[in-house]
Amino acid sequence: MLVGLGLGPGNPDLLTLRAIRFLKEADTVFVPGRIAADLVAPYRDAVMLDFPMTDDEEKIRSCLEANAEKIAPVAKKGLAVFGILGDPNFFSTFSRLCGIIAERYPGIECRTEPGISSITAFASAANVPLAGGFVVSDGAEPSALIRLKARYPKKIMDDLKRDGYREFVLVERMFFSDMKVYRDDEIPVKSDYMSVLYARR
Repeated sequence: MLVGLGLGPGNPDLLTLRAIRFLKEADTVFVPGRIAADLVAPYRDAVMLDFPMTDDEEKIRSCLEANAEKIAPVAKKGLAVFGILGDPNFFSTFSRLCGIIAERYPGIECRTEPGISSITAFASAANVPLAGGFVVSDGAEPSALIRLKARYPKKIMDDLKRDGYREFVLVERMFFSDMKVYRDDEIPVKSDYMSVLYARR
């Protein structure tokens, strides 16, 4: 198994307890650079991989393939952890790495463990409360929407379909023992207050 592990925004005090547990339990920990290596150093020695900061798509693909070949032997036999600054689901290369591993090694399971993202860390550092609706983008045109407190998700989904959204995921009581995940036609009429709905065009 390969786990993309969020290491938070760079301060060692902002590592989650869950992240520390995964670092200790992993057979091998991989990281994309020195900052991530320093964060995990109190718990594990890490294998540093090359992830160049470039717009050269061919070079990016080549590095991802080389890194996949280093990670796959560990992930096939045990637990490989890839530690990433922030959260592995927010604008990180982890999803692309998993795509390449899925092509070459379809038997390897990839999943993520959350970390404090740059979005929530920014709000704290800048003392700017994020309320109401707001857009987060890396410069690309937004194609997805996240709706918090989705107590009537079926109605929200039907409304969003009229705006061109086609893919839907609802997570109810996220990371509680009774967490439930619904997709598309499974999405219920009513859900718990602690529900988050994801929609993509």
